[in-house]
Amino acid sequence: MIISEQRKNKKRNRMFSPSVRGTENMQKITWTFSGALLPATLMSVYYFGIPAIQLISICIATALLCDVIMQWGLRKPVSVFDGKAVLIGLLLALCLPSTVPLYMPVAGACIAIIIAKHLLSIQGCPVFNPALFGRAVLLFIFPGFMSSFTAPAATLLIVDAKTTATPLMLLKQEGMGRLLEVYHTKAALYIDLLLGNRPGSIGETSVVALLLGAAFLMAKRYITWHIPVSFIATVGILMWIFGGKEGLMTGDPIFHMMSGGLVLGAFFMATDYMTTPTLRRDQILFGVACGSLTTLIRLKGGYPEGVLFAILVMNCFTPLLDRRIKKRIFTAADLAEFQNRKRN
Repeated sequence: MIISEQRKNKKRNRMFSPSVRGTENMQKITWTFSGALLPATLMSVYYFGIPAIQLISICIATALLCDVIMQWGLRKPVSVFDGKAVLIGLLLALCLPSTVPLYMPVAGACIAIIIAKHLLSIQGCPVFNPALFGRAVLLFIFPGFMSSFTAPAATLLIVDAKTTATPLMLLKQEGMGRLLEVYHTKAALYIDLLLGNRPGSIGETSVVALLLGAAFLMAKRYITWHIPVSFIATVGILMWIFGGKEGLMTGDPIFHMMSGGLVLGAFFMATDYMTTPTLRRDQILFGVACGSLTTLIRLKGGYPEGVLFAILVMNCFTPLLDRRIKKRIFTAADLAEFQNRKRN
């Protein structure tokens, strides 16, 4: 009995999130996450130029300053070198359009750190992903600025650029026909989605850069496939079934899996240790639910994208999913039963 239970517990322990593994610690993991975002960060600078540099610098600097102030104010040890504030600021910057006024990244970083990271936390763990929470508040307050995107231009000196719609916006508002008029062929559309040559938030456009960073994190075993694969696969399957105008199973799953902030959200935000479930089976459920909500919002909601709201909604259910974890306490009766079975 005890041996079988030990085997079950050992198997279950392998299902936990790798928040600490061996010589790893949260500080090293957090800085590694920021390093894994380097390809997407460099591509954002390549495509959007100086505005991208300004956004990233302002978000990170504001996040660090707010973190120090809140830690002093709440009489906590100052721990800005753990990399959490830097990662939150970087993620927030990467999911903002390049055209937003500079006071908006300041406001978003303050909201992400002060409210989401410190005030809306339980025993030091945020309830919501701070970067997504900051972006959501900005979207509610400044919907015009947050829905205004520019076409990428491969020059660092770009300051003013032509405002245009994202591929998801074009599809939702004018249909696939208009989308193919802009990108000419589906093959060209897929290539632009993969490389990042499309309008969108500065860090979500280049799928290949995001996948490079995600592959590095998976190789380091800092994230697993359970949430991102179930998230993205659910969006692809549901969009293939329900996303076409000609009837069931006429949608374009490849387009929907590579467009919007799905790859960025699935690999770098939905996998946040603090705001996602612990057990692997619950992580798959979390990913499927996120994918379903994203599909629902894309098809029926007022916004062309639903990744942001899907992850934030499911963050609310993480404590409920984790409550299912129960520790096994062995009693004298368990030991006696085990000994009896061993003798027999």
